[in-house]
Amino acid sequence: MTYEITGTPLPVVTCTLQANERIVCESGAMSWMSPNMQMGTNSNGGMGKAFGRMFTGESMFQNTYTAIGGTGVIAFASSFPGSIIPFQISPGNNIVVQKKGFLASEATVELSVFFQQKLGAGFFGGEGFIMQRLSGQGMAFVEIDGSVVEYTLAPGQQIIIDTGYLAAMSETCQMAIQRIKGFKNVMLGGEGLFNTVVTGPGKVYLQSMPANNLAQALRPFLPSGS
Repeated sequence: MTYEITGTPLPVVTCTLQANERIVCESGAMSWMSPNMQMGTNSNGGMGKAFGRMFTGESMFQNTYTAIGGTGVIAFASSFPGSIIPFQISPGNNIVVQKKGFLASEATVELSVFFQQKLGAGFFGGEGFIMQRLSGQGMAFVEIDGSVVEYTLAPGQQIIIDTGYLAAMSETCQMAIQRIKGFKNVMLGGEGLFNTVVTGPGKVYLQSMPANNLAQALRPFLPSGS
């Protein structure tokens, strides 16, 4: 499979598959395709994994597209202004992403639920108690809100992240919460009560405009009752 990512601020990834190659996406993610792409819908791993995907914000069922009789083309467009990031998944190189971040992947990549080890990191850190894990072998495409900024953390190195800005991280990273200190900082600083702390080793992918932040920025301009 080869691919090309084009367009801003609403990018699209166009994938070219050789005969009998397969690509998996969430229900409704396909934007356009060549006539020889054949679709099949299934739970992709049984009902247990289907329910797990549901908890991550995705559909219980996934669509698998196969190129029949020769080269096929299929495209997946982002659903929010931002970026589409390609990840090469391999054993020992799993990626954890925000809920609803998964867009599409080769059929050899597995999408599953990832639970935060510490409840506080999920309930207060702003990234969600439940995230998505991408494992297996192959290329995967993830949606990120706004532009992406990437950091590589050494073992023990940390980065402090405001609520919602963590888009993805290596599974080798650890995630915790840190309460903002000082009464005035909490009451007047406008940053909320907690920050997310990610500790290396591994890569961290940050997004410049979380969807929730954009919604809050637009709220004053919307008609009353919206």
